[in-house]
Amino acid sequence: MDRLKVRADFLRAQAGVRKRMAGLTLEACVTPEKFAQPGRLRLGFTASRKVGGAVERNRSKRRLRAAAAALLPLYGRGGNDYVLVARRETLTRPFSGLLEDLTAALAAVHARLGGPPAGKDKA
Repeated sequence: MDRLKVRADFLRAQAGVRKRMAGLTLEACVTPEKFAQPGRLRLGFTASRKVGGAVERNRSKRRLRAAAAALLPLYGRGGNDYVLVARRETLTRPFSGLLEDLTAALAAVHARLGGPPAGKDKA
């Protein structure tokens, strides 16, 4: 997994497919050809001031990073960019609920992007 750090990449994902869940929002798009590497996905995290102060934003991003580390190797697709956006509920939602939200969001996003269902493209 590679990290998204450039604003243009976040804006491209924002313009792509979006799925809102209780604990997070997932934005996704196909990786541009000049950045695409076979079997590699790119991932970014963001939290606005609506989530809370700096401490709350950082904690919510840490929780999203942990959920992504647990699930994206299993259900993520190479050739896609993903941005996980924190919501107010990201801080209070049980971690198992965040994992469920991310799994459901990935399935919905992959259905809209096309291709095989999430988790089926791994051997």
